[in-house]
Formats: sequence, structure tokens, C-alpha cells
Amino acid sequence: MVDTAIILAGGLGTRLRPLTDATPKPLLPICGKAIVEHIILNLKKHNINNIILSIGYKADQIQQHFKDGQQLGVNISYCIEDEPLGTGGAIKQAATNLTEPFIVLNGDNLGDFDYTSMVQTHHTHNAKITIALYPVEDVTQYGIAKLDGNRLIQFIEKPKREEAPSNLNNAGAYIINPSALTILPEGKSSIERDCFEKVAPTGGVYAFHHQGQWFPTDTLEKYTNAANNFMP
Repeated sequence: MVDTAIILAGGLGTRLRPLTDATPKPLLPICGKAIVEHIILNLKKHNINNIILSIGYKADQIQQHFKDGQQLGVNISYCIEDEPLGTGGAIKQAATNLTEPFIVLNGDNLGDFDYTSMVQTHHTHNAKITIALYPVEDVTQYGIAKLDGNRLIQFIEKPKREEAPSNLNNAGAYIINPSALTILPEGKSSIERDCFEKVAPTGGVYAFHHQGQWFPTDTLEKYTNAANNFMP
């Protein structure tokens, strides 16, 4: 059973300045709601009601906004980074007490992920890690997936168009078994480099093909695009 999600929402949002000078990135508005609120509401649609927000920059503002999650009909707890831990360190810290598979989401990506189907995919493959992939037009700007069927072999970072193994990008949504995190070192680490890339050769990492909306918001240009085109 998967009923918990960790949302990585601790970044400084430097590429979104001046918008993030006073407001942390997770609280920037899209269609009248904070970015992370859209993420939480989509999780709730799929009965993922236990949310752990991994936060750092302007953590108090985020806590004041979401409180315990009661107003959204979910349970929200917080894991605060006193110093930047990277994606791997943040996930490992937030997942300390988790014993069942859990969802991890980048807090600056908006998408209408079908978590129900993603969980089914995870269990069908008896996967250690399931990664949502999304087709992109410009493969030279992303880490592109190399697959064997639905099994992930590796990500090729920003390949030349003619050398890209697919057009499928890491969409920043994962299901992870807690045991997969034991490979991570203590302290700062990257979930992509220090976990996914090392577990993939063992055959434990599988793809979920996301077909719906996907809008990154980590730059001013991408944020504006999401604000104009995302449909809640």
C-alpha cells in the first residue's frame, strides 16, 4: 500500500528571482493556488493523504501556509533541512520512519500524474524504484531515459538529438522502496546519481509513462509557461 508522499520543496529558487526574494518557490501562485497546493490536491485524488514536506528556504512561511493540512483534507508533516542535503539527503532524512513504498515529488513540477496507475506499475514489476517519464521535444535540455522494455537502463544527460536513446525525460515523480535508500551515503547526496544510477544496473528501476500534463516551473520562462497553460 502506498499512502505517503514526500514533496521536495526546500530549494532557494534562485532562477525565479525576483519572485522568490520574498516568497519561497512552493508558494508561488499558479491559477490562484500555490504550486505545492496543486501537487497536494492531485495526491489527494488518489488517496495519498499523508504528506511530508521537505523544506528549507523560508520554511516558516510554508508551515504557516499549509499548517497540518487539515484545510486541504490531508495530513501534513515537515522535515526541515538545516543545511542543503541534495535530493538524496533530503529524501533519506524525510523517509527515516517509513517502512512501506512511498512517492517522492519535485515540488517545482506541476503534473496530473495518475498515481493509482503508477503504484500498480510499481507492484506489477516488483520494482525497487519506479520513475515517471514524460516525452519532451528538445532532448538536448534534459536527462533522457534509455530503456529495455519498461526497465530503466540509464539516463543520458543532455544528449545530442541524433544520439538520444528516446525522447523520455525524468518527470520528477518517483515511487521508492525504503530499502533502496540504504545505498545513499550519510549527509548530502543526489537521488539521481547516488541511487537511481547505481540501482538501475541491478534491474530494480522501472518506468511509468506519464501521458498527461507536465510543467516544470524552475525558471521564470517555465513558470510563466505553466501559469499560462496548466489546467488544474
